[in-house]
Amino acid sequence: MKELKIKYYLILIVFIIIGKTTFSQSDTLPYEVYKNKIIVYSDFGYTTAPFSIKFNYLDKYEKLKYRNNYNTILGFGVCYKWFALRIGIALPGSDHNEKEFGKTTAYNLGFDFTIKKMFCDVDLRNYKGYVIKNSYKWDPNYNKDNPNLILPNVNSVSFSINAWYFHNKHFKMQAVRGKTAHFTKKVHTWYLKNTLNIYGVGNGTTNIIPSLFYDSLNSKTKASSYSAFDFGVIPGYAFGNRINNWQFTGLLGLGAVIQNKFYTIDNYQRSFLGLAPRFDIRFIGGYSEPKYFVFIVTDFDNKSINYSSLKYNQTFYSIKLLGGIRFDNKDDKKKKREKKI
Repeated sequence: MKELKIKYYLILIVFIIIGKTTFSQSDTLPYEVYKNKIIVYSDFGYTTAPFSIKFNYLDKYEKLKYRNNYNTILGFGVCYKWFALRIGIALPGSDHNEKEFGKTTAYNLGFDFTIKKMFCDVDLRNYKGYVIKNSYKWDPNYNKDNPNLILPNVNSVSFSINAWYFHNKHFKMQAVRGKTAHFTKKVHTWYLKNTLNIYGVGNGTTNIIPSLFYDSLNSKTKASSYSAFDFGVIPGYAFGNRINNWQFTGLLGLGAVIQNKFYTIDNYQRSFLGLAPRFDIRFIGGYSEPKYFVFIVTDFDNKSINYSSLKYNQTFYSIKLLGGIRFDNKDDKKKKREKKI
């Protein structure tokens, strides 16, 4: 009888151990947050914003490619609890020869915040100064030594408000970005991205497309601006994982938005309503441990306006190397001293 009771006790103890182990594994968060550490970081890279215009009248020239000149940006930032600050400095000199690509003035402003399972960001981008690449192929006034038509007043702009809803509450955008948190194991989720955008390109009161390509049957070829306002919800898939301190994360989304599109000729604006495809692509990968981190960060933002016989396609993309150190604050240092004692 006593032996039977002992067996029951042993079985009960085994089930308690298994239960506790299972509970602790399921309750373990797949990320680690360092908001109480003082985080100092720097980044080095570039952001560019090329666009293209395609229409039937171009014949063998499938599309006109507009390119901006850009500077390499060196950034310095600090994070602590709710406080975050980053200062970006454009390094002297443009990455492309200014005789061929002119000069571009660029402004990027953005901020983000989290509300429960919603990650929100606001982003403003403005680029002024473009060239039409390889103009010598259709204009005898240019040659391979002077290949591009410089358009100093062409200005592209994009203003976006986005809010991501992640179904898995354990998927944190802070861990994706890697500065104030990182993942501790594999985590993935589907998401919905709510997006609102105002964007386009203009050239003051002057046409954007050279007069050589005017089409009398297509008034849009004489436009001085193309722009759009759109909004929608984009479904997607997000994932993150960290193996032996090597972390890789990504967001992949595809959907459509309701779009109100415009173009302007001689200060007269015309508008149309339609649908436009939209995709969301972000990849970040690198090395992260509690004391420091190094990541390669990419961002790709594509927007388009498709008129009946003319298409404007705008791309904003960036790539940078990000690295930083996570310093213990006074409380952390005090706790470590107490543990040693």
